[in-house]
Amino acid sequence: MSGGTRPRPEADFAQLPPAVGQALAAIDEHKGQDAVVLDMREVSGFTDFMVLCSGRSQPHVQALVDAVQERLLLEGRKAGHVEGRGEARWVLLDYLDLIVHVFTPEARAFYQLERLWRDAPMLQWHGEEPGPAGEEPGPAGEEAGPAGEEPGPAGETEAE
Repeated sequence: MSGGTRPRPEADFAQLPPAVGQALAAIDEHKGQDAVVLDMREVSGFTDFMVLCSGRSQPHVQALVDAVQERLLLEGRKAGHVEGRGEARWVLLDYLDLIVHVFTPEARAFYQLERLWRDAPMLQWHGEEPGPAGEEPGPAGEEAGPAGEEPGPAGETEAE
């Protein structure tokens, strides 16, 4: 057992499932902030991937949630469970093999899911469309280790 900070495990994010790519595309199109993908396959039995992102405000969180739901519905995917939609501080969309979390910056900083699931490999998303199987997902997918040290929930980048 290690008592200190350990590096986040690495994973191959070159082949993200289509639903993950569609969720990321919807988030990107609607200017979601600080999107990350956690590969949960080796650390949990309840889902394969988590996508986390932040909206600038509660209405922005609701718009991001709507965008993800609409995009995945076009692919024939409907969330089996939705939590938090009324308050829109932290909304969870459960697609069984994929869980999408959309937070206000304050809620994301408080709950720190990236830190809670620090044993899961993480990809920080920078707005690139995921490529077909076998292509690299973009510069953020090269290595998942150092990205996990800070949860980065405060939305340091402004949407232009």
